[in-house]
Amino acid sequence: MPTPLDPLPFESEATEADLALMARQLGRTMRGVHSIARRCACGAPAVVRTVPRLSDGSPFPTSLYLTLPSMVEACSRLEARGLLAEWTAELEENSELQQSYAHAHERYLERRSELGSAEEIDGISAGGMPHRVKCLHAVVGQALAEGPGVNPFGDRALELASDDTTIDRCRCDLTPAMLEEEGA
Repeated sequence: MPTPLDPLPFESEATEADLALMARQLGRTMRGVHSIARRCACGAPAVVRTVPRLSDGSPFPTSLYLTLPSMVEACSRLEARGLLAEWTAELEENSELQQSYAHAHERYLERRSELGSAEEIDGISAGGMPHRVKCLHAVVGQALAEGPGVNPFGDRALELASDDTTIDRCRCDLTPAMLEEEGA
């Protein structure tokens, strides 16, 4: 039996206000919410933790889901620069990086299993792990939720995006305080 993981360092309960704010962030209702794995400096959800099986029975492999608009935009800009192919090529050539990324993949699977299982997605993590870098939104979500040193590509993306956005400096168009003032 594997050793239990330490709790996520920034995890907190998802409130009704968080659900309302995430719906505004994403333009739709977020399904399968377990908790908020990381928050912006203003308190807005940045990474939501979701269960592996949704209430309608669908499997949902992305258990650490990036919702913070400034981070989502930064990841999209980095992807548009062609970094996914570049980093995947580097991954194929670098055995140390392969080990580190494989560890991030295993950690993702262990984290998801804390919330349940869905046999259809057994062994499937997110973001292309462990063999390619497919989605920065997923690997950055893991890096923000777990903290530095867990996902090498998530850490790199956060470093590259730091001029545009950071979790420690709010750039939100809608904060929890603003939502409260609206009476939502």
